[in-house]
Amino acid sequence: MFPCKYRTAGFKGYAVKFSPFTDRLLASAASANFGLIGNGRLSILATTTTNTNNSRTQSNTNNSPLTILPQQHYDTQDGLFDLSWNELHENQLISASGDGSIQLWDITLKTHPVAKWKEHKREVMSVEWNYTAKTAFLSSSWDGSVKLWNPVHAQGSVQTFSEHTGCVYTAAWSPRHQDQFASCGEDKSIRLWSTNAPQGRSIASFGGHTDQVVSLDWNKYSPDMFVTSSTDRTIKIWDTRNLRGSVTMFGPFEFPVRRVKFCPFSPHFIATAGYDMSASVWDVRNGSVTFVHDAHTEFVFGIDWSYFHPGQIASCGWDEQIHVFNAPLPQ
Repeated sequence: MFPCKYRTAGFKGYAVKFSPFTDRLLASAASANFGLIGNGRLSILATTTTNTNNSRTQSNTNNSPLTILPQQHYDTQDGLFDLSWNELHENQLISASGDGSIQLWDITLKTHPVAKWKEHKREVMSVEWNYTAKTAFLSSSWDGSVKLWNPVHAQGSVQTFSEHTGCVYTAAWSPRHQDQFASCGEDKSIRLWSTNAPQGRSIASFGGHTDQVVSLDWNKYSPDMFVTSSTDRTIKIWDTRNLRGSVTMFGPFEFPVRRVKFCPFSPHFIATAGYDMSASVWDVRNGSVTFVHDAHTEFVFGIDWSYFHPGQIASCGWDEQIHVFNAPLPQ
């Protein structure tokens, strides 16, 4: 399948996520003026296949040409840096905003968010719904904190975690323990937390990167393992049972990797979005690059795997482009 493309004209892409409920939906978070000033845009998109008779169908196959069609978009007063689909409601998602707010959207509605929370003092850099407990989500921010939210508690956050000494770029839930998550940040550290720990203290910390740790994701098949990327131009694999350091390191590279995502169909592959303007697939068993998508013309910030089609990936970047393409997964 050749890559299909969609342009978020005037908005630089920061995150793109496939829906966990349907194989054709995806959403992107983007910002005007590189996220420095100006509006944001949340775009809801659908992939369609074009048959040989030129008719379109909503079913996706890896052998048919794909087209990305806009379904809905929402403009916000400040830039958007991340999004996450609601794990309980197929039509809802949350967005992370540069003004410190988190907004809950219902894509069946045309205009305003259905809820909005604003506790963070600076830009919200990541949001992630808990995909095991499903009732709560996390946010991380430039203000150095991670917050736990439950939409039922509309008045505000449930808990705040504040040990990082700089921007927290990512907070990501453990796939094994519904109360545990890991975070990484500007202070070069990685921390493991439990929502049940007394006084909101971290239960473990990991060191080894020599610069900001900008992305983190868990291995769904080996749930004690997670991967990080850093501006020290390395990727590292970690094991929560080993606090002495990373298990594996790849790099240093010429350019840093901005985002890493483990494959939902295999424990052996990660997808990366990088400052080298490419999206790549890596085999973590030997550190080899098995696929490179080099059609972007600016930094690539967002990347995600389809939950329905093995090897299907979406990427977005500062070239105002969203790409959907297939990467073969070796055995």
